[in-house]
Amino acid sequence: MMHRFLTAILFAALCCALPVAPALAQGFPSKTVSLVVPYPPGGVTDMLARTLAIELAKLWGQSVVVQNAAGAGSIIGANKVASAAPDGHTLLLTIDPTVVSNRFLYKKLSYDPDKSLVPITMVAQSGQLVIAHPSFPANNINELVEAARRAPGKITYASWGIGTQPNLLFETIAKREGVQFIHVPYKGVAPVTLAVMAGEVQVSMVAPAVAVSLAKAGKVKPLAIGGLQRSSLFPEIPTLAEAGYSYVSPVIWWGLFAPGGTSSQLVDRIYQDVTAIAKRPDFTAKYITASGLDLVASTPAEFTAAIQADVKVTAEMVKAAGVAPE
Repeated sequence: MMHRFLTAILFAALCCALPVAPALAQGFPSKTVSLVVPYPPGGVTDMLARTLAIELAKLWGQSVVVQNAAGAGSIIGANKVASAAPDGHTLLLTIDPTVVSNRFLYKKLSYDPDKSLVPITMVAQSGQLVIAHPSFPANNINELVEAARRAPGKITYASWGIGTQPNLLFETIAKREGVQFIHVPYKGVAPVTLAVMAGEVQVSMVAPAVAVSLAKAGKVKPLAIGGLQRSSLFPEIPTLAEAGYSYVSPVIWWGLFAPGGTSSQLVDRIYQDVTAIAKRPDFTAKYITASGLDLVASTPAEFTAAIQADVKVTAEMVKAAGVAPE
């Protein structure tokens, strides 16, 4: 008798537990959603978050508030989301370093890039543009490498720190091609761009959207672009792969994450809603393409696989650049 009673209790408990995850997804959101951006206001990440927040609020019938939690290379914002309740009401919109390169730059992170954050969708991506001062004699990446070969240790490049994309790009090329570049670090993308324009350094790398007006004004000269395809803003500029440097492909992506432990049903619900907005022709044209980005709108599984691939490639570049975690 007691055995039957315990069996009945266990069965009832299981039946009560089964519908919880789908119910959470169906009832979401039940309150204001916080969309955390681990960078200061302004810039593409902040713009993308705010435009998505407006559209999601309309769709969900709840307020979606963007919170800028900047600092420590996106660690502060990432940790804020990683420690939040896994109920979908706190989300993170960030770029790739948060879950890719940060693991190689810091000896100890306050979050686990693989477990503390659940990938929802890679919204968009953009190849990064290699630029030079207009007076620099090289007009493409091959000529840049040959110039470095002829003048070892004479060509300078700017980055916004050890382990950042320009640092990894130029040091990996240097090791693979047997040449040498001189690294000059600056405190941010804006100072790097100004340094190239002023001729303080010969080359660096920026987002196409940043460089388009400068290139048209003759203030910088584009040499090559990362990614699998040419930029719509610079259709005449070949990719690094086209130029023979397929082992480096600097790309920045924008992705949405939920706290670790968020149910797959809820992740899928958010994925469906966000990508439905991102794929709308009017939204894509105004906020993706106009900013020089390529729409991705990947599934959670595709996004997870892309992150794993990025980590593998970045590990090789970090080794080539001799980057040690701090």
